[in-house]
Amino acid sequence: MMHTILALITVLWAADGQGAMTRAGAIIVDHTCTNVTQIPEEAILEAKAKLHIAYGHTSHGSQVTSGMSGLVAFADGGGKGLALPKGIFAWNRGGAGGALDLHDTAMGGDVGYYPDWVNNTRAYLNNPQNAHVNVIMWSWCGQVSGKYSGNKLLSEYIEPMSQLEKDYPHLTFVYMTGHVDHGDDANNKAANQVIRDYCKACGKVLYDFADIESFDPDGVYYAFPNDSCEYFASRTGASLGNWARQWQSSHTVNVDWYSCSSAHSEPLNANLKAYAAWWLFARLAGWPGTPCQSSTGDLNCDGKVDVSDLAVLAENWLAGE
Repeated sequence: MMHTILALITVLWAADGQGAMTRAGAIIVDHTCTNVTQIPEEAILEAKAKLHIAYGHTSHGSQVTSGMSGLVAFADGGGKGLALPKGIFAWNRGGAGGALDLHDTAMGGDVGYYPDWVNNTRAYLNNPQNAHVNVIMWSWCGQVSGKYSGNKLLSEYIEPMSQLEKDYPHLTFVYMTGHVDHGDDANNKAANQVIRDYCKACGKVLYDFADIESFDPDGVYYAFPNDSCEYFASRTGASLGNWARQWQSSHTVNVDWYSCSSAHSEPLNANLKAYAAWWLFARLAGWPGTPCQSSTGDLNCDGKVDVSDLAVLAENWLAGE
């Protein structure tokens, strides 16, 4: 089935060349984009000045915005050594008081409910009151695995999202992977990889929800995690603990991490989601991001120097970078 899906992605890529041409390259926000201290103050201010975001989600997707809410006081208190103006990470619907303009739960449901999510997006964007919106974000709840196993990931997610991009070319649509799911690990990983491959091939914007949940802040990878941050020895193996709780217990609250609501999960998970969200917004506003240390040869920021870095080198050469 994976070969069939990849073949269809190739067809979509060929048909969707406009998106790849209008963007210099894909924007992929994953676990390598969770160091909030690396985002320059001016990039945060630029995001607040330029972006008007509508975000559709249910419970899992709320980790992003609940983490963003908690980040405000954490940063104001100097968490992680941040020394930024008070309230710099504030957000609300409308952007009052110099906050980021983000309409939370703007569109009912999440992208697991097709065709509702598409119809809700169109209804929202066709409302003249929302003419200022220039970014649309949708998250998953727990349906991405079933979309893949039921051969509906393309027809009920990737193709409709691509069509929305064509119909509303002045907007940026943010793709997301689904949250990790140890109960259906194989389908979950396969589905999320299809989304990654498509976004990278077609120059899309991706917030890699699952990848963020697979690494702790020190970059330690957990191959078989669940959305609660519990991790396992294998797909059928025993539980080995909860990486977020372990990290939280060995670090200082309000200095290294902050307590906040995190549906189905731990506060640290929402912390990381918030950091990555602001990295995303800064990128969308024009910040190039913190580049990998090319002198080390790690061109794709995965912590390794291997053959995959050659692919990045080839892409940059072809793009004339």
